Amino acid sequence: MDLSDKSRKEIGDIGERTAAEYLKRRGFRIRGHNIGRKTGELDIVAERDGTLHAVEVKTMLCRDFPEESGDRDEYDPAMNLHEAKVRRVARTAEWYVAETDWEGEWQVDGALVWLRERDGMAKVQYLPQIV
Repeated sequence: MDLSDKSRKEIGDIGERTAAEYLKRRGFRIRGHNIGRKTGELDIVAERDGTLHAVEVKTMLCRDFPEESGDRDEYDPAMNLHEAKVRRVARTAEWYVAETDWEGEWQVDGALVWLRERDGMAKVQYLPQIV
């Protein structure tokens, strides 16, 4: 699937679906997507081993995966996972935890997704506990 004509929103949506599938394959149960509150939005809320995970997904469309191009910095979606964004996600996760009466452990994680534009192949890097 050629992704070169997709909008930023469409690329972001594909990245979030890709990250959710990645998490499911690693034993996470997805509790929700795009959960909005006054403080922001949670891309993915998942649960595994009694811990709730609020996962912020950052997606980047690329010609080649970083290890293929040799230029990690050019295709680094982590650049958009800055401190202010992570704080907003943490505040929103606090709302979610309170509203759902979650009593277990919880954490804020990140997922970086690279989508190769020529064929739609994906590479995911999961970043546990970014706060």
